[in-house]
Amino acid sequence: MAYTLPHDELTYLRRLAKRQAEIAALPVMAARVQMWTDMNDAVPGTRPPFCIETWTFDRDFMPASLFQCQTDYGRRLENGLLRNIRHHEILNDDHVCPDTLDIGWHVWMNQYGIEIKTQSAKDAEGVSLGYHFECPITDLSQGYAMVQPATFGVDRESTLAEKAFLEESFGDILPVVLRSGVYANNYLTQSLMRLMSMETFFMAMYDSPDNLHGILGLLRDNAVRMAHWAEAEGLLVVNNGNQCTCGTCYNFTTRLPKGAANPVQLTDMWAGMDSQETVGVSPDLFHEFCFPYYRDLAALYGLVYWGCCEPADPLWEKSLSQLPNLHAVSISRWANEAYMAEALAGQGIVYSRKPDPNLLGVDVVLDEEAWRKEIRTTLAVTAGKDIPLELIVRDVYTMHGNLGKPARAVELAREEIDKFYPPLQA
Repeated sequence: MAYTLPHDELTYLRRLAKRQAEIAALPVMAARVQMWTDMNDAVPGTRPPFCIETWTFDRDFMPASLFQCQTDYGRRLENGLLRNIRHHEILNDDHVCPDTLDIGWHVWMNQYGIEIKTQSAKDAEGVSLGYHFECPITDLSQGYAMVQPATFGVDRESTLAEKAFLEESFGDILPVVLRSGVYANNYLTQSLMRLMSMETFFMAMYDSPDNLHGILGLLRDNAVRMAHWAEAEGLLVVNNGNQCTCGTCYNFTTRLPKGAANPVQLTDMWAGMDSQETVGVSPDLFHEFCFPYYRDLAALYGLVYWGCCEPADPLWEKSLSQLPNLHAVSISRWANEAYMAEALAGQGIVYSRKPDPNLLGVDVVLDEEAWRKEIRTTLAVTAGKDIPLELIVRDVYTMHGNLGKPARAVELAREEIDKFYPPLQA
């Protein structure tokens, strides 16, 4: 496609780019980079960064009335620039404002070779929130021959055309940089739930174990093939800086790349994986049916971030503690914090705490004491255990139109962190 913008949109977006560049150059941003780096490098005594992920409550943070661009491409650029600006001006958490304008390779993937229809539902405010897959496999004992090996590719011409356009339009303000993740879909049970329902999955462990192993092996093989393809195609860019592997957990570290990074290898990259869909599965069954395939994928990469909302502690001893290259673990509101603090003590593995999002999203007015207690509990349970700690708020779906609430939550979290760690020196 030909990349272009109307003159008025380009002029407006350049103003936004200049504002982002100004914020990125603030001394506090360099201090935050060092904090994230020290935390991911497991430097003892590092102050834990605190961030709030905003996209889930965009109805408040990025309402339609905010946007000025009319073209789809202009609005996409506007969304990225405005979010970075508002993150600083409204929340001022430990988000590091990018000093570059990043784009990714135009990569496509057909993971299953079949169409999987999705039904979506909107909430009372008209925001799309729920969804349901029309899963093609209803009885795994009948096999899964309709599922084909994944196909994928890259449009280099389109990617480079976009990069050239952005450099011409914004390169004098923000350097335009090609970035990448690892491209492979390492979220195996999430992929599985597009093919079969939870009920079908659970029953298959009993009545069709060989086929269940077979299809999980196919999904693993798809991911491995795509990972090696991206590596061989030269698409990988070391993601050891202002990128996220899971939500708003930033990747700054000196532990990557592990080699010369010329060309970049999979072992130079952060990768993320989780298995929220197996919360109802026993540790023994997870270890038998799921862990071998995650283990094979984790072995490909330099550093691995595990988990999302699922509790890590039930799987820790038998499985997760054996996951290759594990460097960060999500500690959700359903996790046993004390257990995981003891398990991670002195291991150099990041304790990626997800405070209870209900405290921010349910009530119109923030319960300040309950919020303080939530943050304080994590700080106390990890204190003195030599555990790199980050606090990342995710899955808040509304702020009830009050952006003063998350801003206040940032202030209160910092006050609690100040009781355990020296203030950030900018």
